[in-house]
Amino acid sequence: MSTATHIPSTRDLEGDDALQTLRSTGWGTLLRDAFARLRAADGFSHARALAFQIALTALPALIAAVGITTELDQDDLQAVLKEALLSLAPGPASQTLTQAFQQGSEAASGAGTAVTTGIIAALFSATVAMGQLERGVNRIYGTETDRSPLRKYGVALLLACTAGILLLLSFVTFLAGSAIRETTGSDSGWSDTALTIWEVARWPLAVAFIVGAMAMLFRYAPRRPQPKASWLLVGSSIAVLLWVLLTALLALYLDESREFGRTYGPLAMIGMLLWSLLSSWSLLFGVAVAAQLEAVRAGVPTPTTNEDP
Repeated sequence: MSTATHIPSTRDLEGDDALQTLRSTGWGTLLRDAFARLRAADGFSHARALAFQIALTALPALIAAVGITTELDQDDLQAVLKEALLSLAPGPASQTLTQAFQQGSEAASGAGTAVTTGIIAALFSATVAMGQLERGVNRIYGTETDRSPLRKYGVALLLACTAGILLLLSFVTFLAGSAIRETTGSDSGWSDTALTIWEVARWPLAVAFIVGAMAMLFRYAPRRPQPKASWLLVGSSIAVLLWVLLTALLALYLDESREFGRTYGPLAMIGMLLWSLLSSWSLLFGVAVAAQLEAVRAGVPTPTTNEDP
């Protein structure tokens, strides 16, 4: 697995600030070199691995969520959740999610063992995903070794319980707008005014969730002392903007396309896989931008290793 040029810690260095460095470098040069750094670190392979772990987290989390809403007798919330997630897999693939919902409901009506198992499985997969994220960002920063296993997965578990939950909330918030309109009616207590307010408010709310998640991931995922927040702001902003744009486009496509389910059939779960991959790309490219900006400040602007042609 290749690694980009190592970036020494710049926490104790004095001199120009992030904005001045950005101005002297230029957006075009920074983005081009960040892309080269991502490629040198084999970032696209790390993104695929991360996307796979995100997808593995989704189904047990779904079963657990449905079981919890059933146990709490929250039929309206369960209907909204079901409608939002089914929009990712229209057509024949919806049978997979329908079975997951049924399993979650049955689990809640029994001893609750399956719900507990779903929570544990989702938490385990999310922790592994955060461990994979550390590996990817370390290679982008030129760090060849990760934390010790105990420390690595301890940090990963904390990130899964904090940033991971914020990421999940942002994703559900993006999708829940149309789902609420589809599943709520006059008996739900939602007026037309309230639905309109929600349609508008869910966008800044989702962005707030994703900004909080990105701030934690950029700060704590790498195995190195990170600079001040101002040095991470450019990269995290790029990651947020890319994530918002790509998620909104994907949600719009899945919401508007009536042929998606008929085209992909049982493979229409590709909607979830696409979102996972696009999210991973956005995050790792944002990390590469932040890393490259810091590399310029540290005097090692060349993003690729000496072994690269």
